[in-house]
Amino acid sequence: MKTRDKEEIRKAVRDSYGKVARIGTKASGLSPALSCCGEQGISDTKRSSASCCGAPELTPEQMSKAMGYSRNDLDNTPEGANLGLGCGNPVALASLKPGETVVDLGSGGGFDCFLAANEVGKDGKVIGIDMTPDMISKARKIAQDAGIDNVEFRLGEIEHLPVADNSADIIMSNCVINLSPDKQSVFKDAFRALKPGGRLAISDILATKELPAEIKNDLALYSACIGGAATLESTVTMLEQTGFRDIIIDAKEESKKIINEWMPGSNPGDYIVSAYIEAKKPE
Repeated sequence: MKTRDKEEIRKAVRDSYGKVARIGTKASGLSPALSCCGEQGISDTKRSSASCCGAPELTPEQMSKAMGYSRNDLDNTPEGANLGLGCGNPVALASLKPGETVVDLGSGGGFDCFLAANEVGKDGKVIGIDMTPDMISKARKIAQDAGIDNVEFRLGEIEHLPVADNSADIIMSNCVINLSPDKQSVFKDAFRALKPGGRLAISDILATKELPAEIKNDLALYSACIGGAATLESTVTMLEQTGFRDIIIDAKEESKKIINEWMPGSNPGDYIVSAYIEAKKPE
């Protein structure tokens, strides 16, 4: 089976999320819950059931509630920002404080950024990074229409962040690092951008065992947050090699039920799980 190169993977992911940003799910003929894959990112045989973020019958709001967001969270973000594409709630994990600077990797429509903006207040700052121009345009318009001025969105790859050295108090991410074909570079650049004592607050999909080659090399499954999942053990190793300390990985076993609903009959929960990842850059 052909091994996919990094740029081929990035293009597939960018195209998939670009379509979600442009037309959403209903316009593309998919189920009410937005799919990470969009319409073109998944094969005809899988299109009816695959969704990066939950059961096809769930709306983005229902999916967010299932992933740990409160009613208050949903009521205090601008309309259109919640695309239902997460696998947890990294904002709650981050325990943000007023005045802090937050960088969100793979910010999408800006949902987590706007939640973080509420927490850090007018003296804080939130920077959303996304490699999809359509997502950046969408998030910027939402921020402008809502009059939110402590958030900005920058086009860039999470392996090469358009952020200054030692500038962020917290780097968070929601179901995005699994989509990167070079996760070690993601962690290295996050380490560079964090201030001494800064911390990671990540919700992501991890593999509980090594994925078969046919899954890793399937672009549809990669874009669906399955094929690119790193194992729990390799994630710890990458973080340690980068220099992070106080590493905590909390695998959410209960997430397997939701994950199995992404692709009914295929049981992806047998080899992947949603997990919270925490780590600190030494002082």
